[in-house]
Amino acid sequence: MMQQTTSALLMIEPVAFGFNHQTAENNYFQQPTHSSASAVQEKALQEFRRMTALLRNKGLNLTVIQDRLEPHTPDSIFPNNWISFHENGTVVLYPMFAANRRYERRLDILTQIEKEGFIIRNILDYSPFENQGVFLEGTGSMVLDRANRWAYAALSERTHLSLFLQFCKELQFTPCYFSANQTVGEKRLPIYHTNVMMSVGDRYAVICLDSIDNTAEKQAIICSFRRHGKEIIEISEAQMHCFAGNMLQVENREGKKIVVLSETACQSLTAKQIEQLNAFNEMVSIPISTIEKTGGGSVRCTLAEIFLQKEKI
Repeated sequence: MMQQTTSALLMIEPVAFGFNHQTAENNYFQQPTHSSASAVQEKALQEFRRMTALLRNKGLNLTVIQDRLEPHTPDSIFPNNWISFHENGTVVLYPMFAANRRYERRLDILTQIEKEGFIIRNILDYSPFENQGVFLEGTGSMVLDRANRWAYAALSERTHLSLFLQFCKELQFTPCYFSANQTVGEKRLPIYHTNVMMSVGDRYAVICLDSIDNTAEKQAIICSFRRHGKEIIEISEAQMHCFAGNMLQVENREGKKIVVLSETACQSLTAKQIEQLNAFNEMVSIPISTIEKTGGGSVRCTLAEIFLQKEKI
């Protein structure tokens, strides 16, 4: 049986975090700021360091790597979009929609991962698909039910069906794809990443069903969750905009299940939803409002799970 959760996480400490105009083209969660670049970076760094301290205190194993000033990568704090780590020793590198995010891919990070004892057997590099205008942004584009080998993807400019299906074939996942939209002004526009509208835990799934306008697609997802014995915790579109879908279930060194989410997301939840989540795992709420507003991503986006096996000592 494959693991759904891990205690090993890769995080990238920002050195020049800021509003990315290239990603704002289709990330409607981003909010322009009137603060100076240095002030935004300082606030984001404070939030990031509080987050890492809190996660370590909860018994999680973090590999924290500092970003570089050059080339400028304002979104480097979100590594789960360009890399994923799998139990069979495969590392996948992904093609990124925004040109300035492509610089986030760093092979020296893989060297550091190996130095910590993780075993990399194979690198699957999809980045050349950028030359064809085909994108798949890691576990932002896909929400993986690793235990049941199902992959969920809301198709968008950043999540192309052809490459999603190729990933599923090569990594042995059953694909489940659909359209998910959000209301922007008076329009219904595609949600940029699947992981802002849904999250899959070992025994539950958090999802904004209101974002799936197609009834048949919505029913197919509900059926897949029920087939795999997952309780559905439904969130509203307003809660999704508070990043309530962007949570991640992990486990600490003792195997205790924890779900990490932002303070913004937690405050948007109802008492009933909190009761449902607490029945499955401890909830850990993290204040990262600057990262959320400026970057358009939340706690889950900052965490790249490491499922690689470790060398036996």
